[in-house]
Amino acid sequence: MRILRLKDVISQTGLARSTIYKYIDAGSFPKPVPLGGRSVGWVQSEVQDWIAHAIQQRDAR
Repeated sequence: MRILRLKDVISQTGLARSTIYKYIDAGSFPKPVPLGGRSVGWVQSEVQDWIAHAIQQRDAR
């Protein structure tokens, strides 16, 4: 299991920071994992699953 920091999530998804947090608030993006202090990260497999789901939704249209 690998934890991604925000810059890596931005790089992998192509989303802006504000969009990522907007999707988290809407419940449509994986929640970050607290790493201590003010640091958070995302589980890489959860981010990859989110990307795969977005691709499936695109292809279903």
